[in-house]
Amino acid sequence: MTQPWRDAATKLADVLAVDAVERDQAGNEPVREVELLRHSGLLTLLDTGGWAAANEATRIVAAADASAGHLLGYHYLQLWRAGLFGQPVASEPEWFWAGVSNPLDAALRLTPCGDGFTLEGTKTFATGASVADRLVVSGTRADTAEKLTFVVNARARGVTFTGDWDNIGQRLTASGGVRFSGTRVDADDVLGTQPENPADPRCPRISLAALGFQLMLAQVYVGTALGALDTAAAYTRDRSRAWVLSDVDSADADPYVLAGYGELVATARAAGFAVDAAVTALGQADERGWDLTHEERAEAAIAISGAKVVASRVAVEATSKIFEFTGARATGTKYGLDRFWRNARTLTLHDPVAYKAREVGDHFLRGTRPTLSGYS
Repeated sequence: MTQPWRDAATKLADVLAVDAVERDQAGNEPVREVELLRHSGLLTLLDTGGWAAANEATRIVAAADASAGHLLGYHYLQLWRAGLFGQPVASEPEWFWAGVSNPLDAALRLTPCGDGFTLEGTKTFATGASVADRLVVSGTRADTAEKLTFVVNARARGVTFTGDWDNIGQRLTASGGVRFSGTRVDADDVLGTQPENPADPRCPRISLAALGFQLMLAQVYVGTALGALDTAAAYTRDRSRAWVLSDVDSADADPYVLAGYGELVATARAAGFAVDAAVTALGQADERGWDLTHEERAEAAIAISGAKVVASRVAVEATSKIFEFTGARATGTKYGLDRFWRNARTLTLHDPVAYKAREVGDHFLRGTRPTLSGYS
């Protein structure tokens, strides 16, 4: 018997697939997509089904629509990230969560004001923030330089969205910037401080947040690759014509086409297994709570980095090579097969995957733990 949440994720994916091409080409704010997520019942899955279920649902949805999968995965990620601090987060069942914490931007400034703070600054690449109900945000206190993580109402006074997301892929992720101008942050909305000193016993657990980001990205990569293969396979069966020199009657009987799909499907499924193992590794690290050691964290990090290396590669390769098995007519705009490559190419540039390969190699050869950062 299938799990209800898996049925819900599949049903949502089927709905998204119907007009995926048209929505991608329109490139509107993902208001409808988020409403579909709300009504799917999947937004509470992290609580009702757990970490592994949330990851699987993300992959299922991403196969139909990489943007929607990205939004859903990051929603789970922000709720999970907030929970790392060990205190409950108030959330309504239909609230959609997003985050604001690009490590490469200047830190947001928190100025003490009464029993709370006022927030100033701008962050870019805040996926889903403009269509969210609540935001998990990181900033630095102006008086003590402590780094805090806190919750902000996405519709609070002083919160504006720059609307500057205009990239070739992931068009429906609302990944533009966010500006805070005197936004109030109450003391009760502060989740906790982010330890700067690796010797701080809280450091291994709180720093898992960076690994969660990497894992959710890998999940979307695998979903995108599998979605591209399924969509291309349907085109090959229904529309592609056998090549004149192939000596077969249909394109889906061409031995080169069969071998080509076989290579990609095998690689995509292998990447999926690697990501599944990484899901388990991070889940086990999370379950260790405050007892998590740096070495245990490093083992989870390496599992995730390895999964991301292979998932990134197959996402870009599969979404490009499908055209070799569908033919020239498949490049027609109305079919929208290019969306898979555009999405994969855009999202796999989130941070250089070569650095993930280096982490795996350095750990394999010298036992070196990945450097703690916003990306590792």
